[in-house]
Amino acid sequence: MTVREHLEQAEYTMLAPQAQKAAETKGRCREEVDNDVRTCYQRDMDRIVHSKAFRRLMHKTQVFLQPEGDHYRTRMTHTIEVSRIARTIARALRLNEDLTEAIALGHDLGHTPFGHAGEFALTQATGIPFRHNEQSLRVVDILEKDGLGLNLTHEVRMGILGHTGDQIPETLEGQIVRTSDRIAYINHDLDDAIRAGILTQQDIPRDISYVLGESHKERINTLVMDMIEHTVRTGVLGMEEHIANAMNDLRAFLFERVYRNPVAKGEEVKAKAMIAALYEYYLKNPNKLPADFIPQLDFEGIPRVICDYIAGMTDKYAVYKYEELFIPSAWQIH
Repeated sequence: MTVREHLEQAEYTMLAPQAQKAAETKGRCREEVDNDVRTCYQRDMDRIVHSKAFRRLMHKTQVFLQPEGDHYRTRMTHTIEVSRIARTIARALRLNEDLTEAIALGHDLGHTPFGHAGEFALTQATGIPFRHNEQSLRVVDILEKDGLGLNLTHEVRMGILGHTGDQIPETLEGQIVRTSDRIAYINHDLDDAIRAGILTQQDIPRDISYVLGESHKERINTLVMDMIEHTVRTGVLGMEEHIANAMNDLRAFLFERVYRNPVAKGEEVKAKAMIAALYEYYLKNPNKLPADFIPQLDFEGIPRVICDYIAGMTDKYAVYKYEELFIPSAWQIH
């Protein structure tokens, strides 16, 4: 018996009956020979971590565009925080940690440069709603590995797609990531806003702090522990109503004071303008796209390929391309 087979067998002893078992996966879009050491979900984790799209997350905006300071979150650190929260919950509920982590690591691979500002700009430019969860699935299915995709398992793919939006993941592990994503960004965006001087701890409404706690640590602990305890007590994945309401109230508070704050979001107008300009340039000059994107034009159409290219950019690369295309270079005498 291989190491993988031992691991798959152990899941039936260690995991809860409702946990997704690696041996019961619905499989991949393209059949592959099983690995002797790793389960299918462990392989998916590794494929995501080794992907180019994952590495680019370190240079993509979470909330604050190019902040001055080393301690603000990026899309990469957000992803790691989601992964840790989700694994803690999955472990406590005896669900599949490997599946949970694979979904968490891949959930934001399709995010644009400049966060949701880039998402909005591409929606405006194309006239078609750009949804980062759908783009994340497109990244792992098609765009990685020069058009071959990562060929992930069905459960990971649907967890990535369903981490936000109307489609709820079919596995409990995917549903945990969906909630963990919200737990993570609400709390770390609040922490970053306080660090940036946009909010103070005293600005947080008292009724929210009374329920969730006074500090970053207390709020996350309250939400995670309540989700675990409520699920164990009721058998239904979720939180107590007053805890869930407090989390939603905190999210609404952040929308009012941070996500729509002209100080925090003042540079987004420029970011959107850059994305729009890049899109228009490549629409008129598709031959200027990188060589590896040119073959896709015949199959995907110009707007789709341009959207893929821009969505994959980091913040820094988008600025670089804009400067290269639209800002005159200094004259040099050789």
